Amino acid sequence: MDLLFLGTSSGTPTKARNVTALALIEETGRDWYLVDCGEGTQHQLLHTSLSPNDLQAIFVTHVHGDHCYGLPGLLASAGMLGRTTPLHIVAPHGIEDWIRSTQRLTQLSLPYELQFTATESLGNWAMGSFLVDAVALSHRVPSYAYRFTEARAEPRLDTEKLASEGVPRGPVWGQLRKGSDAHVGGRLLRSSDYIFYPYAPRRIVVGGDNDRSDLLGDACRQAQLLIHEATHTRDVADKIGNRTGHSCAEAVARFAQDAGVPNLVLTHFSPRYQADAGQSPSIDDVRAEAAAQYRGQLFLADDFSRFRLDKAGRLSRVA
Repeated sequence: MDLLFLGTSSGTPTKARNVTALALIEETGRDWYLVDCGEGTQHQLLHTSLSPNDLQAIFVTHVHGDHCYGLPGLLASAGMLGRTTPLHIVAPHGIEDWIRSTQRLTQLSLPYELQFTATESLGNWAMGSFLVDAVALSHRVPSYAYRFTEARAEPRLDTEKLASEGVPRGPVWGQLRKGSDAHVGGRLLRSSDYIFYPYAPRRIVVGGDNDRSDLLGDACRQAQLLIHEATHTRDVADKIGNRTGHSCAEAVARFAQDAGVPNLVLTHFSPRYQADAGQSPSIDDVRAEAAAQYRGQLFLADDFSRFRLDKAGRLSRVA
């Protein structure tokens, strides 16, 4: 599965970073899901190969504008581009009323159905190849993390066992591989005896705005990847206090280290952090602070950064 960052700034966009949006792309490279939809997300999509017609669902972490103000434009453009299939939107209470009101007040008639599910009552939701659930976070408004767990790990056929038992290669192997029992020479071969799973289901956690990363302790068990905001460095966070409801890089990195998450991607950076390391404060300050606490694979996302989580749970940057 791939993850493509469409926006990595907090609050307001910069010349290099748009506000928050993240695409989660299925193994096929076509079907995809959107987590948050800040203003301008549809414009960011124009710089990618992703089509609104292949968008399967939108997950909104909370109602603040830098995470959802791009929704009306994206929905309208999807209709103008010919979308006709229903679109699922999972979002906290309030988002559906806002979108329905926008449709009514701006006469936005869509040629496809919007299907809303409130995050507060999401439960364990099946979508595509994922099971999705939500975890409540700590912010100025109700905010959530979404956990995506691979619903079907890829099975392997134990060919060595079959060969050692004298089962000839052929249609029987294919039958067992597909999960069906087979008869060979009057003997019943049960598929379950010859199927194994070399890799655990992949699991990623994508957090919304949050000032208490410890709330994700249970969600991050057996997760290979945590994506979390790091709006500030510790010095700035201490000056501001906890009124913003955001995390600093140090706290998130320490949590990820203690939780044993092997891959950490930080995003949602305050516009105060400059790309030029020669200026202060810079994004390198965020990186250094996190690296001092975390010994796993650490990445800081940029707009259009693309990452791939392979079947073994190894994360690599591919763009």
